[in-house]
Amino acid sequence: MSMLVGTRLNGRYRLDAQIGAGGMSTVYRSFDTTLERLVAVKLMHREFASDSDQLERFRREARAVAQLSHPHIVGVIDAGEDGGRPYIVFEYVPGETLKDRIRRCGALRVDESVAYAIEIARALGAAHARAIVHRDVKPQNVLIDEEGSAKVTDFGIARSLEEEGLTVAGRVLGTTDYVSPEQALGHDVNGQSDIYSLGIVLYEMLVGDVPFHGETQVSVAMKHVREELPDVQTRRPGVSASLAAVLDRMTDKDLGRRYADAQTLVHDLEDVLAMETARRGRSTGEATAVLRTLPEDAKRRLPLRLRHRFPALAVAAVVLMIAGGAVLAFTQAEERTTRGTGPGKIEAPVGLKVVSLKRGSAADYDPLGGDGEHPELAPLAVDREPGTFWRTETYSDEKLTKAGVGLYVDAEPGVVARQLEVDSRKAGWKAELYAARGSVPAALPSEGWHPLGGGTVRTRKQRFRLATAGQQFRYYLVWITELPPGAGNVEISELSLFQRSRSS
Repeated sequence: MSMLVGTRLNGRYRLDAQIGAGGMSTVYRSFDTTLERLVAVKLMHREFASDSDQLERFRREARAVAQLSHPHIVGVIDAGEDGGRPYIVFEYVPGETLKDRIRRCGALRVDESVAYAIEIARALGAAHARAIVHRDVKPQNVLIDEEGSAKVTDFGIARSLEEEGLTVAGRVLGTTDYVSPEQALGHDVNGQSDIYSLGIVLYEMLVGDVPFHGETQVSVAMKHVREELPDVQTRRPGVSASLAAVLDRMTDKDLGRRYADAQTLVHDLEDVLAMETARRGRSTGEATAVLRTLPEDAKRRLPLRLRHRFPALAVAAVVLMIAGGAVLAFTQAEERTTRGTGPGKIEAPVGLKVVSLKRGSAADYDPLGGDGEHPELAPLAVDREPGTFWRTETYSDEKLTKAGVGLYVDAEPGVVARQLEVDSRKAGWKAELYAARGSVPAALPSEGWHPLGGGTVRTRKQRFRLATAGQQFRYYLVWITELPPGAGNVEISELSLFQRSRSS
């Protein structure tokens, strides 16, 4: 096929160089002489053009991708036939494949890996919305352009969910390093199969290698069916529990526990990227570009300096304002630290007032062998900003794997609290309420923790009466014992304590 370099298809597309080859086609960097631009041409091998099934698969790729317009999908420009050889014309993406990048760099940075997973998942979500399943998601089919952005290509075995057949029962399509268990078994597949394959791609980006190896492709495929993935945190200790939980859910062999759709996956990956950035205090590479595209609820997890990018003049103006008001700002900051958060927009019940908590007085509580429940986000639960929130880790089976996790506030030096209000983004979860005096007990149950009540959080803002019996406590704990139905975590925007007002 390389002998075709220099020829023109239909007098328009000049084949300049071979840039890829597959079992049934070859890809050329080409020049569109009509519009005078570089393009990529996928030309079907002549020996396959006489095979009606293979020819239909090739034509189907053109039809499938022509329906899609997305910044992270390589677009179809044209299609045709020349001398009995079908071809498809794509936009030309200079750069390298994601596979090449992994081979060159080894394991990628965690935030970069998550950013690429977000871009690929967004592309798959667009395809799934048109009832198109890729069926061969792998890093070889992801192009990284010169600006570092990912673009999914090669929908060569893509098939509409509404289309019948064209594959022999029991035949496995796809690359077995990334094949889903159901696809390996020859079962019908949907978008969840692509999500599994993307999970394996994410694993490879984080670790630098695929999870399974074998002497044959069939042996590798059967490992996807029968064996659990090697623990990603063992092979890459820098991976957080949140990211590991998302990866576990992406690659769950049980379709009932795997992500049902790409949109939900994208939401969780966006949250993870924001949390990874907040934890490190900076972003790198493609992660910086993806951060700009995050929805506001995810951006609120970021440090303020990373939420917005200011023009140079604006930055200069801000610097002057800061310099002019430094003394005042310092005084106000010191005052806020001492006096606390104040009531904000929280309305106290009749006869009660909001307890003013110090900024940063909230902390996660994970005494049962855990690695923390997003401690970096805990202060957001007392910042009096309704759009920010603390969250538990994401549990892939949608059930807590331990007796409970919690969040407590430090009401130093102590207060006789009458009620506690939880402002939560998801209702339906259960909690027990406790209080302690001199220090935070290291375990629960413990004599140091005094039970105050609890129950089910049934509404966005749920208030609980606290059975403090007139006693003063310093620490107040919300101990989460059950997750919301169908959710893998609990999110708390604000925790508020109320004490008796002096006038009552």
